[in-house]
Amino acid sequence: MRRRAAGMAATEAAAALEDARLQQHMDRDREDLADDERSPAEVGECERITQLLTATGGVYDPETDAVVQDELAADRRAEESEQQRLQEQQQLAARADELVALARAGRLDRSVETRSGDEAARDILFHRGDYHPVVDGWLAQALADRSGHYADPAARTAAAGSLPVAVRAHAVLLAALARTAVRTAAPAADGEPGDGSCLDKLGTVRAAHVRLHVLGDG
Repeated sequence: MRRRAAGMAATEAAAALEDARLQQHMDRDREDLADDERSPAEVGECERITQLLTATGGVYDPETDAVVQDELAADRRAEESEQQRLQEQQQLAARADELVALARAGRLDRSVETRSGDEAARDILFHRGDYHPVVDGWLAQALADRSGHYADPAARTAAAGSLPVAVRAHAVLLAALARTAVRTAAPAADGEPGDGSCLDKLGTVRAAHVRLHVLGDG
């Protein structure tokens, strides 16, 4: 309708509107057009254009029609958003390939910093059947150390919803091990060896750590 209306004045648009209404009336009983939404949409658009020309005068030009331009802008934004989504997916897939390659080579350790999006890359590996447990251990260690992008509190908070429970539990155990080891290594205030209870706690945490790995292997 917009292409046909280009160059029309208000009177011509009004005549086109009457024709569209008449055609809609004639087609109302046709079963083959019962689900056709084009006719009501065309009448509605013709009404809008007629009202626009009646209010503004001149002839119709889609290039100056604010409604048309808004729709085109929305289409461009949607296309750009889709392109960005596809680009991000490609980047995540490449990152997933990198992580699994490092894991298989035995080089996925603390020297490799986590990045924003690594949780999603881990999910890609899982869903495409390329899961590697070393990746989970690496993420858990980084979360426990608060290293890489987990140095940001917001990233640590987001991890609660993006990492599996087992990975988060692993991170908690690793952090507890690190804290207990520090307390055990620190000398008592009177110069005596550290509190023996710390050793007991360390043993308990290590035992839990072992149980976590056993569960993970199962």
